[in-house]
Order: sequence, then C-alpha cells, then structure tokens
Amino acid sequence: MPLPANNTVWPPKQLEAITPKLNEWAAWYESNTDSLTTVYTKQPANVRRGVIGAVKRFFWGDTRTDLTKPAERKLHVPAAADLCKASSDLLFNEPPTVTVDHEKTQGRIEDLTGPDFHDALANAAETTAALGGSFLRITWDVDLEDHPFLTHVDYDAALPEFRFGRLVAVTFWRVVQTDGQIVYRHLERHETIDGIGVIFHGLYQGTSTNLGQIVPLADHASTAGLEVDDEGKISTESEGLAVFHWPNMGPNRSWRKDPLGQYLGRSDLDGLEPLFDALDEAYTSLLRDVRLGKAMLVVPNSLLNNNGPGAGASFGQDEIYSGVNAPPGSAADSKLSIEQIQFDIRVQEHEQTIKILWDQIIKSAGYSAQTFGDGGDVAVTATEVFAKERRSGLTQGRKGRAVRPVLEAIVKKLLAVDNLVFNSGNDLTKPVEVELADGVKDDPEALARTAQLLGTALAASIDTRVRMVNPNKDEKWIDAEVEKIKAENQLDSLADPDTLGIDGEGLSEQFGVENGDATE
Repeated sequence: MPLPANNTVWPPKQLEAITPKLNEWAAWYESNTDSLTTVYTKQPANVRRGVIGAVKRFFWGDTRTDLTKPAERKLHVPAAADLCKASSDLLFNEPPTVTVDHEKTQGRIEDLTGPDFHDALANAAETTAALGGSFLRITWDVDLEDHPFLTHVDYDAALPEFRFGRLVAVTFWRVVQTDGQIVYRHLERHETIDGIGVIFHGLYQGTSTNLGQIVPLADHASTAGLEVDDEGKISTESEGLAVFHWPNMGPNRSWRKDPLGQYLGRSDLDGLEPLFDALDEAYTSLLRDVRLGKAMLVVPNSLLNNNGPGAGASFGQDEIYSGVNAPPGSAADSKLSIEQIQFDIRVQEHEQTIKILWDQIIKSAGYSAQTFGDGGDVAVTATEVFAKERRSGLTQGRKGRAVRPVLEAIVKKLLAVDNLVFNSGNDLTKPVEVELADGVKDDPEALARTAQLLGTALAASIDTRVRMVNPNKDEKWIDAEVEKIKAENQLDSLADPDTLGIDGEGLSEQFGVENGDATE
C-alpha cells in the first residue's frame, strides 16, 4: 500500500532537519509573534550549525524571568512578508502568456488559464518565496467547475521523493479535525503506475505525533465525497504526475548535504533571520523612546489628591506623575515644586539604524531599494530607474527560469485531464509555450534608441528591431508589424537592387554589374 503504514511517526523522520527551519521561516512570513517567541525559545534551530545557545541571543528569544518587572512590549515589522509579496508581484503582477499552435486548444487554454489560474500562481508565489518552494497540483471537481483548475501545497505540508533531483512522488497531509488529543489527518499521495499518474487518499485517526490508524474516508465530511476505487486511488489516466515541484531558486545553502533537502528550493528569507530580528529590536527601541518621551511630573505628596482609604492618591487624571515624600510644612517641602521631566526621542539615530538594517535585508534578498519605493524623491530618467531596478530584475529572471518549464508542464497536464474528465478534445501533440510578463520592464526610450542605431548602421533587420522593442508580442503580431512598417515606408521596392536605377533600369544594367564584377 503506497500510503504510510498505521502508527507512523508524524511529521515524517525524513523531515526532522527541515521542519524546524520551515517553521522559523513560516513564523517570520506570517508575522506571528507568538510563533517567533516559540521558535527562538523552545526550538534549537541553530544547534545543528554548531552555534550552541545562539537562540538565546535573538531578540525574540529573550524572555524575562524577573516577575517583578513588566514584560517588554515588543514591536514586529512584517519585513519578511513584504519581501515575499514583492517576489510574487515581480513574477505574476500580470498573467503569463500561454500559447499553443492549435486554434481549438488555444481557446480552451484561455479558459484553463484565466483569472483563477493567475490568482493561484500569485498566491503560491508568496509562500514559495517564504519557504523555498511549493507544489502545484492539478485539481478537478465537476460540481464546482467545468474544467480542471490549479491549487498549491506548501513545503511544510509535503513529503516529496526525488530521483536525480526530479520529483517522482509526493505525499501531502492536512489536519481536518482536532478533538482533544485525537487528530484526524487527510493524506494524499501522488505517484505513477506504469507511467500513469495516480492519487491515493487516506484518512487517519491519531495524535499530534502519530498518524494512528487509517479509517474510512466517509468518516469525515472533508473526505467523504472523494470517488476512489477499492485501493483508495484516483487515476488521471494520463502520463505523468498530477503535481509539479516549483523550487523558488537554487542552490539550497541550508540543506546542501541533506539527502532530501538538497533538492528543495532556497527561501528568500534564508540567512536573513538575524537581520529581521535586529530590525524588530530597533523598532521596539524606538517605540520605547516614544513611551519614555511622554512628559512626567514630579509632585510633592502633599499636593496629591487623596482618593480615599485603600484607593491611593492621584494628581489630575491624564498626567504621568511620581510622588516625592516630604513632610508637609518642612523646609524640603517648601523647596519642592511641580517639576516636568521629558526624555528625548532619538528619532534620527533609530531611523539611521533601521535604514541600514532594511537596506541590507533587501540587498541580501536580491532586490533593489527602488522596488520597495526607497529610491528617493529626486526626479530621474526612465533609464536611471531601470538601472536602479536591475538587481530586482536579475532575481525575477532567475526565478522565472525556474518556474517557466513547470508552468508549461502544468498546462500540458491540465489539457490532458481536461480531455479525460470533460471530454474537451484538446490536441496534446502541440508544444505549449509560456512567457512571463516582465516585472521590471525595459526602458522604452533606451530600446528605441538602440533600435534606431542598429537600423542606421544596417546592423539589424526590421524584424529583429521590432522584436527588440516589443519583446512580449507573439510571432503573428510581429510579422504583421514588420509588413506595416515596410508598407508605410515603401520599402518593398527597395528589397531587390535590380529594381533600382534610372528609367527603370536595374543597378546591374546601369553599371554593368555581372557576377559581382563591374565592367566599363
């Protein structure tokens, strides 16, 4: 049976070295301060790196043990979430262009890759950047949609199996119910049998650390509607898995030598955890200055209002005050007056510290400050803007190279499942091409100047120059544009030198050119 055996330890042992780090990145991405505190106080995330006790030096791992002092009010800044959102926007701010050389199939592709497909990719791109990768899954439900659609599963809910770096099987899991100590999990395994993709489903009743026993799918509402055969599987009746591995980018530095982790993608947050922690500490210090900067009054106790037995004394209602003991009528009392104390708020010092940390974060993550609106208010040319965005453009290109072949394989599988389940008659023999929109667009002015110089120097054809200035246009559009340019500039008659000359005589007749030699 391909599903895990009863009473299997869960999460799987193969993920022991990987799960803690995924939990750490997830906490930063989710901006969950409770999870951050748990990660840096209870999980020895840095022990395996040989830095024993390093977790104690993290700001979020510093917990007060002196109960006589109030707990520090910590401020968290969602910098990690901002990085992951920027990654998604660079890749899928605009939908990808999917084409196939078959009219009917192209029409169906437009249905399959509509707004829902684009939204699924954009959402998956955020968690892919956060955790290092994800799995894109072909899903269908005839009661919901009239075509198969795309869903995704994050790294922290998957046990993949690789062969030479290629995905050959994967098991997903999700908790569908927790009832006290009892945990119900739905497991979904994708593999191939004789080259055909199949999906096994199983419902387990266990504990937080053990799968327990497999029970009928009908025992829970979330799995009762799955139409599986006697073996608990669903066949795609088409070649290949119905799930695809999307690595964020490589190589993976954290698990370079791990048998499983070496094939996973690298997170945008990898190695930036201390910087995120320091950024939160800097913002918390600034907030502490704001609190301490509130004016405080030092008031003799003789001027305080008695609030009654057991209710203490106060001075006004809104003021922050501190009473000073001095016997009424004494010399000390006569010299005391109401005194205001107000500490400076070190805005500039904190701002400089925060900027240094933030600049290093986005630089190490592979992005440009301009991507986050940090380019300043000075007016610059389009070429200068593009130059400042170049670092983000390089990162976007690297991620695009990783996801493009994945998307092409996904669309091919979507078409195959669409034929099987919805009898769509798609042509599966034609290659599918996917083009991603440019997150950092080329400067049109610079492209136009380059095309003009190439044309003047006779160093590039009209076709080449049109492609250069319009990199996102398809072949049909480019061919039509080339013909329009020729017609508008009457270039068709200039294509053949024999048509040039005086009174209709060609160059070869006018100058006696024959076989490349001039005659007098």
